[in-house]
Amino acid sequence: MTILDELADFAKERTHINKEKLPLETLRAQAEALPSSDFVFEKALAKEEVSFICECKKASPSKGIIAEEFPYLDIAKEYEAAGADCISVLTEPRWFLGSDTYLQEIAKTVSIPCLRKDFTVDEYMIYEAKVLGASAVLLICSILSSAQIREYIEICDRLGLSAIVETHNELEVKAAVEAKARIIGVNNRDLHDFSVDTGNSRKLRAMVPENILFVAESGIKTPEDVRSLREVGVDAVLIGETLMRAKDKKAMLQNLRGLS
Repeated sequence: MTILDELADFAKERTHINKEKLPLETLRAQAEALPSSDFVFEKALAKEEVSFICECKKASPSKGIIAEEFPYLDIAKEYEAAGADCISVLTEPRWFLGSDTYLQEIAKTVSIPCLRKDFTVDEYMIYEAKVLGASAVLLICSILSSAQIREYIEICDRLGLSAIVETHNELEVKAAVEAKARIIGVNNRDLHDFSVDTGNSRKLRAMVPENILFVAESGIKTPEDVRSLREVGVDAVLIGETLMRAKDKKAMLQNLRGLS
């Protein structure tokens, strides 16, 4: 069993427990009673320049603890002040040491859209994301069937949420396009062995139609990385560890943009 399988299985366990506390029908009603999120996440990515999705992440399976000190609200406010277009918030609690509370409080504090970064394995998690204040969810091709991806995108559409459909190879990109994803992410980290290759995004960009937003994820560390992705038409980059390890996140973001 790979770490990705374990993450997906644990997400199913978490969802089963949460359903016993709050039934799906009740949660769905809560989510549907809220105003539409109006797809603000994808609107933030649809600008001419490369957009930056900055991540609040305490730990990861490949790196362990990334931030011993984790003042997540301060980090989120710093990202917003530095000009981040969106914020990605880890809510997976075991391997990433994330929390739904982080997302809920960050979404209330900042005015830019937030992504719930988790391993969505059930429609329940989409309604949770909406109630927690997220503007987008992550749908990972390698743990979902094509039918599930289509179904989950439809649920997101009803709530005004955006969905990043995450891929890693040609087959998954094809499946994401066929599922009518409006945002396709390419993870440069292979979640089976943790190897990283930013060339993966450059290689797969040509497979994605221009009318679909394209996000490069993982392993982006330098202005040169961003520049090479910009040159192939990437719409946005998702950056976690590089920013989380930076003492001055504003300076690092300016550096990545090529402004310093």
